[in-house]
Amino acid sequence: MTQLDTLYSQLTLPTTAKLALIVMDGVGDIATKDTEFLTPLEAAATPNMDQLSHEAIQGRMTPVAPGITPGSGPGHLALFGYDPVETQVGRGVIEALGLGIELKPGDVAARANFCSLDDSGLVTDRRAGRIETEVCERLCDILASKIKRVGSAEVMIQAGKGHRFVVIFRGAGLEGPILDTDPQREGLPIAKAIPADASSKKAQKAADLINAFYEVALPLLKDEQPANGFLMRGIAHQPDIPTFQERYRLKPACLAVYPMYKGLAQLVGMTKIEGPQTIGEQFNRYLELYDDYDFFFIHYKYTDMYGEDGNFEAKKKAIEELDEALPILLQKRPDVLAITGDHSTPCPMKGHSWHPQPVLLSSAFSGSDKLDRFTETGANLGSLGVFEAKFLMRHMQAHARMFDKYGA
Repeated sequence: MTQLDTLYSQLTLPTTAKLALIVMDGVGDIATKDTEFLTPLEAAATPNMDQLSHEAIQGRMTPVAPGITPGSGPGHLALFGYDPVETQVGRGVIEALGLGIELKPGDVAARANFCSLDDSGLVTDRRAGRIETEVCERLCDILASKIKRVGSAEVMIQAGKGHRFVVIFRGAGLEGPILDTDPQREGLPIAKAIPADASSKKAQKAADLINAFYEVALPLLKDEQPANGFLMRGIAHQPDIPTFQERYRLKPACLAVYPMYKGLAQLVGMTKIEGPQTIGEQFNRYLELYDDYDFFFIHYKYTDMYGEDGNFEAKKKAIEELDEALPILLQKRPDVLAITGDHSTPCPMKGHSWHPQPVLLSSAFSGSDKLDRFTETGANLGSLGVFEAKFLMRHMQAHARMFDKYGA
């Protein structure tokens, strides 16, 4: 715990306030000539967020540090108030937890996704055309039925959503992190697993097991189309970090659809609420659970998905769909409401970026920046300015009147 965290903890007061964080994953974007210098957020029809902006303040958040492009793990941990540099969690751990897998000490987890390979073994599509979940489940069953162990380690394989799945290596003397086998772009071969710390014998052992796993797994997929290969990312073991409730004295709940974001929430001790599949259903569950929790993390994936596809119109529509459902949540408006993203996913870049994401914050004590809309352009003018995402929770706590006065 840093000296500043200790101070926040000493100043924290009990509260009866309700706080809600809506994360439009990857919502931030950049304006280009091709879109008449509009971002999807600016082009979207968002009457409900526009109304909120009249009684809110805005700003932009640096997800990690200037110029650093975050993955979803660091992006969300920062939103939850954990320093994304000091608190490093492998994506495999997050995905495994989200799928309900209980990790044991020494387990090494990898977040994997099926890909397409050509006859030379080069990656032609890193996501195998985004195969349906049912196809992923069938392929995982093939692998799991044939591969129970590799070397000295037990191997567990479980399907996620779409093209994603997880692989757990359970054995003595293993640890991460291991560098990704994902080459990050098409036209390259699957990379070899290499320990991030070359001096770690435990990580080297884990890397050797992963490479051995590839040797037996890839032949089982060679006749499958389009998913005849797979890539691994975020290969690591589970760290020990303080819970959300310990840090903030708030009882938190997570309303997310995709396993990774459930896993992130579980990692910090949030209760995963299972069942809702659409943003409308998530907001309705919020209404039902309003009296049971103090803090609600509500995750919306599709802004990021369409940003990665470079699909401007689909990303705009996804923003409009969330805005259309927003009045459901506002039936029981939280005392503090923040709407933002975990990072930016600009359509022209077809991937995550370092650009600060916009944030809107509304409470009885927020005042108003007198902005008509919630957009990147408006956020640039907001009174929150540009700040590190790890301080968003502290802003929310302050607006919930959760801090005593510091000093005389």
